[in-house]
Amino acid sequence: MYPAPPKLQPALFGGLFIGVLSALPIINIANCCCLWIIGGGVLATYLMQQNHPYAIATSDGALAGLLAGLIGGVLGTMLSIPVEMMMGPVQKQIMERVLASNPDIPEETRRMLENMNVGGLAIAFKLVFSVCVGAVFGMLGGLLGVAFFKRKDLPPPGTVDVLPPV
Repeated sequence: MYPAPPKLQPALFGGLFIGVLSALPIINIANCCCLWIIGGGVLATYLMQQNHPYAIATSDGALAGLLAGLIGGVLGTMLSIPVEMMMGPVQKQIMERVLASNPDIPEETRRMLENMNVGGLAIAFKLVFSVCVGAVFGMLGGLLGVAFFKRKDLPPPGTVDVLPPV
């Protein structure tokens, strides 16, 4: 049996990919279908395969993707706090314009939209949601990465290549 490839460094890079792209204001729109999370899981698996001489196991790819999703969820939430603080006034103006131009919106919905991004409760909810979704879709990305990048041209572990005499 060959040693398992290290997973932490590839997962950190995959999580950094997920976190940064999920926190950027316009770029994060592509994350509505978990594109960045799946991409981070694929990236973690790719990096793990590149640093390992043998084909990685499916479980190793899934675990690297899961770790990348967890790291990306936490990092994305932490990075989005200062971004949302900078973009908050702009978003508030846009919301006020939308509410002013649509008088048919019910009063309950209007109050909910006005109070949407209030305090630490929204951040805590975003953190829990990001970590849960990141874990699931990061693992899916890790499994896809194994399917895409698994080495097929290497001899199985335990065999010895013999060079012909020169």
